[in-house]
Amino acid sequence: MEIDKKIIKKLIQALEDLKKSLNDKDVVEADNSIEEEVDDSIITIKSPIVGTAYLAPEPGAKKFLEVGKKIKKGDTVMIIEAMKTMNHVPSTSDGIVKEVCVEDGQPVEFGQRLVILK
Repeated sequence: MEIDKKIIKKLIQALEDLKKSLNDKDVVEADNSIEEEVDDSIITIKSPIVGTAYLAPEPGAKKFLEVGKKIKKGDTVMIIEAMKTMNHVPSTSDGIVKEVCVEDGQPVEFGQRLVILK
């Protein structure tokens, strides 16, 4: 596959023109709003696999965690079923549960946010 240098030059020129057309003030304001939303005290536990999330070890049992509950690193926060195998998802750090981002029985994707700790 041969790369056409004329097309690349046109793309570079178009990007430079776009950059010039933007106000520096608009770009700075957008960057500041992103920085304000980042909080170092918030820890996110993400799904390590694709599957179905379960918040309790079995139907009708007590849930692994509730909002406001204190958990330790390594505690099971939920189970994700994948290919008929139940995979325990451990907490990545100590903290207090701020939010549970999935429902019981909900399908989850790899990297999807499951729990937020503070």
